[in-house]
Amino acid sequence: MYKGSNYAWRSQDETQSNELSLRERREELRMAALTDGFYSLQSPTAGHELIAAIRPVFWDWLEWRHGALTYRLTQVLTGHGCFGKYLCRIGRELTEECHHCEAPEDDAMHTLLVCPAWANNRRDLVAKIGEPALSLTDVISAMVRSECAWQAVADYCENTMATKEAAERVRESSSDIPSRRRRPRRQRQNDLRPP
Repeated sequence: MYKGSNYAWRSQDETQSNELSLRERREELRMAALTDGFYSLQSPTAGHELIAAIRPVFWDWLEWRHGALTYRLTQVLTGHGCFGKYLCRIGRELTEECHHCEAPEDDAMHTLLVCPAWANNRRDLVAKIGEPALSLTDVISAMVRSECAWQAVADYCENTMATKEAAERVRESSSDIPSRRRRPRRQRQNDLRPP
């Protein structure tokens, strides 16, 4: 929608009365794109929980300058990782159950908020971010407010997901069920050539 907008703007007759600098024009286009993005979040097609949690702090989220979205933090926020629900959906697990507490459904929110296997990690997280009860909205808000909270959430995700991934590898290596085993690495053409 905005692609080429600067070119079209610059190629207009230079006698226009509302001449803006290129920097001002870029900022104007950026804000228009972000506003469109914000309104598109009103009816999301996926990631409903995450979008509902980010929407109240959307503008703060865009402006934060501390912390980084790590691989494992992103896994927890999006629900794509070592979660029974996700692994079942992609055909790597037979059920959605949690292997750490036997709950019927293991998803990112179960791991972040309720699974008793991560109670000690969660207790440390609650102490560091200062939220008495955890919800995804509370966690996102705390992350945006404070670098310390951001790091606490990132550490929780890193430690918890690393442990879950190690347990998954053990289950995969000891399983005879084909869907549980990882597929062998596909050989590259160069691997097949003689030295």
